[in-house]
Amino acid sequence: MENILPLFIPIIAIVLSFALPMLAIYLYYRKQKEIYTLYHQQRMAAIEKGIELPPMPAGFLEGVPRARRDLLKGLIWLFVGGAMTIAVYAQGKHKDALFGLVPAGIGLAYLIYYAVEGRRHAEPPKISDANGVKRAA
Repeated sequence: MENILPLFIPIIAIVLSFALPMLAIYLYYRKQKEIYTLYHQQRMAAIEKGIELPPMPAGFLEGVPRARRDLLKGLIWLFVGGAMTIAVYAQGKHKDALFGLVPAGIGLAYLIYYAVEGRRHAEPPKISDANGVKRAA
């Protein structure tokens, strides 16, 4: 019995590494399905009562705006890379600490992308009035 116990550790690790992402995907799908179902029921009830339907909320189908996701991913990668570098460097393995710069570089790439692309989409569109003067919408 004692010889079998160490064999369960990698088996459990492998099973959980597949099961947890599948569970997360399923729960996300179920949440989205409930949101769409409730929204549909609300619209059908409004149609039956003859109430004018409100427009679909902006961003209802998209979820989290892409710019915010890129910012979050960039910060996570950057701090994970920084933490890895500091932790390995503190153990005295100075050359191995450089491998922590790889995720930090990925994080910086996301942050640069956010700075360049994300803010462009966050700006309100410029609209010209009758005199040709551009102003924010």
